[in-house]
Amino acid sequence: MSNRRTFLYKSALSLGGMALVPSYLSGAPAIIKSYNKPNSRINGVQIGCITYSFRSMPDQSAEATLGYVRESGISAIELMGGPAEQFAGIPESQMERSRLFQLGRKERQGEELSQEEQEELKGLQEEAEAYTKVVAEWRAKTDFKKFEQLRKMYKDAGVQIYAFKPSAFGKTNTNEEIHYGMKAARALGADHVTLEHPSDDAHTQKLGKMGIINKMNVAYHGHEQQTFTFWDTALAQSPRNALNFDTGHYVAAGHTDMMELIEKQHKRISSMHIKDRQTPENGKGNLPWGEGDTPLKEVLQAMRNNKYKFPASIELEYRIPDGSDAVNEVQKCLEFCRKALT
Repeated sequence: MSNRRTFLYKSALSLGGMALVPSYLSGAPAIIKSYNKPNSRINGVQIGCITYSFRSMPDQSAEATLGYVRESGISAIELMGGPAEQFAGIPESQMERSRLFQLGRKERQGEELSQEEQEELKGLQEEAEAYTKVVAEWRAKTDFKKFEQLRKMYKDAGVQIYAFKPSAFGKTNTNEEIHYGMKAARALGADHVTLEHPSDDAHTQKLGKMGIINKMNVAYHGHEQQTFTFWDTALAQSPRNALNFDTGHYVAAGHTDMMELIEKQHKRISSMHIKDRQTPENGKGNLPWGEGDTPLKEVLQAMRNNKYKFPASIELEYRIPDGSDAVNEVQKCLEFCRKALT
């Protein structure tokens, strides 16, 4: 019977007329639409992934990133700026960025730089500053059609973009860049942008106002500086300011009131990062899921039981084992979520 139904189903499609499909295939359009597409919504909880998780993969293009997401089984994402802006045609930099970071870190740590290194660092910093201006000019003139094309490409493949994280919302970015980032997010289909919390009340107020203008939520991410009241000022400043809460970093900061925080702020959480970190007493390590101290199972089940609407974004930060890769590890994280929610 199964083989017969498959034959009839394929025959009907080949004739191009859904009216010819038998009555028991009345739901075929929905079947076709979802065929061979990922689905990481589990018992009402949208499990997503921040594409930063795939930073170790060789190809960082938008097309390759989509492949990693699909192979991982993920159907919704927080998209980093790199793949999207490259797809949209951002000017490329020829600067040795890794060398700039290396020398800059050495200087910040108080290590002495040789005369040659000092001159090299100065030159790289000048290159970076010049490139920043080029990017700002490009962003101010960008045609958002490329972002719409990217949205369609991802949507056709079964992947929704719910958040966008370009480097456009910092205190040194122009107003034009901030507007650009929010407009690009909307073109991608996202309902919020994310950024590291600037620890500057004037800037969160500014971003909150610009979020109102652009009808876009601005979700602030925190690391170990997160506390129960960490977002309170920003939330009071604008209805568009929101949380991009991080479960693992909260545990590593030594807090034990995560469930209370989520319950209190769930309506203002736009998305949440999930990872398994240890408490300070245990070393604060990032570990494979189930081996750390983050109450991931309890968090996921609370989302399910309380029907919270925000997505939980897998963020792969533990060391990838030898012989594996980011795609395989994200698959393991997703399976952890599936077991917790079923």
